[in-house]
Amino acid sequence: MQTVLSIAIDALAYGMVLFVISIGLSVTMGLMRVVNLAHGAFAMIGGYLASYATRDLGLGYAPAILIAVIATAIIAVPIERLLYRRIYGAPELTQVLMTIGITFCVIGIANYAFGPTLKTIALPQTLSGSIDLGFRAIATHRIFAIVCGLVVAGGLWFLIERTAFGIRLRAAVDNAPMAAALGVRTQLVYAISFAVAVGLAAFGGVVGAELLPVEPYYALRYMVTFLVAVSIGGAGSIPGALIACLLLGAIDTTGRYLAPEYGEFFFYLAVIVIVTLFPRGLGGRFKS
Repeated sequence: MQTVLSIAIDALAYGMVLFVISIGLSVTMGLMRVVNLAHGAFAMIGGYLASYATRDLGLGYAPAILIAVIATAIIAVPIERLLYRRIYGAPELTQVLMTIGITFCVIGIANYAFGPTLKTIALPQTLSGSIDLGFRAIATHRIFAIVCGLVVAGGLWFLIERTAFGIRLRAAVDNAPMAAALGVRTQLVYAISFAVAVGLAAFGGVVGAELLPVEPYYALRYMVTFLVAVSIGGAGSIPGALIACLLLGAIDTTGRYLAPEYGEFFFYLAVIVIVTLFPRGLGGRFKS
């Protein structure tokens, strides 16, 4: 029973962290039609900035998260304007080459500025302990990661389905030229959406540092994982991404608990099976 509960909690926490990071990529691919392989690089930037804020500046965990999210979003604005806008509508191979190039540049700059070492983010006492259930203690940080995932999912759903910006966003997704003709500033919608997506990546990079360690080649190590989560869930689908991340998190965590010698075998086996059964993903673009 304890093993089952441990697997369940770790799988749920891992799935939620994967969702918080990947949902930004899902929005980017669903809206801008860009295969953004550099998405993990922005999660890496967030982790590096949070580590610097806590270790070198002596700031608390909450201010470190704010700094990581805001600074990463600010960094992303000129990158979107100068680089990403040039590949909107470009062939997928061009997008892949551009975003892989951005990934390697981010890795090089980050490691030069902060050093090529594993980055730790100090947790506050409220998150570094555990909650005793009597028969099992659960790490408080795992609960925090789960709550963060639920808040992000609910917040994004509300933003897209219940706000004026969400209406403009969905209009741009369905028919950008028509939306622009009706007065929607599609370029501004793209820029804001990209900044939100990158901010979520940075947030996930910080919150998930205990599960996905922030190391020098973080962006490359998890690049395929994030892309797989989006592909399985369906680009632009919040429910699809959430289901895909929870499913993949459960499979990967269970495999690592019960058969660690197989590594990521069960994760990618599940990917092959799901893609075979659902070639279009588990969800559609921005469907409620």
